Amino acid sequence: MTLTLKIWRQRDTRDPGRFVDYPIDGISPDMSFLEMLDILNQRLVLKGEDPVAFEYDCREGICGTCSLMIDGLPHGPERGIATCQLYMRRFADGATITIEPWRARAFPIVKDLVTDRSALDRIIQAGGYISVNTGGAVDGNVMLIPKERQETAMDAASCISCGACVAACKNASATLFVAAKVSHLASLPQGEPERVRRVTAMMEAMDREGFGSCSNQNECEAVCPKHISVRFIAQLNREYLRAAVIQSGSRASSEHPHDESA
Repeated sequence: MTLTLKIWRQRDTRDPGRFVDYPIDGISPDMSFLEMLDILNQRLVLKGEDPVAFEYDCREGICGTCSLMIDGLPHGPERGIATCQLYMRRFADGATITIEPWRARAFPIVKDLVTDRSALDRIIQAGGYISVNTGGAVDGNVMLIPKERQETAMDAASCISCGACVAACKNASATLFVAAKVSHLASLPQGEPERVRRVTAMMEAMDREGFGSCSNQNECEAVCPKHISVRFIAQLNREYLRAAVIQSGSRASSEHPHDESA
């Protein structure tokens, strides 16, 4: 295959950046997209040029590191896969492929196609965990969980935190990501003790990081490599409203304590 790669090059966060065209030939249709970029970088290095910076880790669609905008779509034109699972046979011989980093204020560009997505980590640190000491491991059948709730929790937990939902959203919203993390733990009894604090802390962290609001256009679900459903956003909204009502009631009780002498 012979291709033209239109790649975003940017030295650092302060550099304005630009697109650079790279003609490339000898590409096998059976190569993955990242293998194709490896070939390009090998040739650039041999010519004494700076290779294109891009991220990857597992190359198995598990870690979410390989976050690229390909022809205007997060992770490329195939549904339900990460960039590392995209193969060159998906593109026509002679095609021009535009490759960019995620575009979001909360994801500053580090270099070329690499963005700093630690904002997602900070949202998790704000509440996406269980801190209650549950003791040692118990037998799997001791705590019975209905199959429907178990499957809901597992569907939400399949989120790999890649940020494709943010990149696809015109508002750069992380709502689907937060919804998946909140719904995962809210669906299980282990997450119940911190349920109110968790959703409030994670929503506040999302706002602090500069992510936009959700406008319910479902672009996030369309590009998610793990098919996370927007129904989790509805669950997130219910959890947030529930937390607001409980916290409001708690404040009212503390301001007007019951007079036992009455």
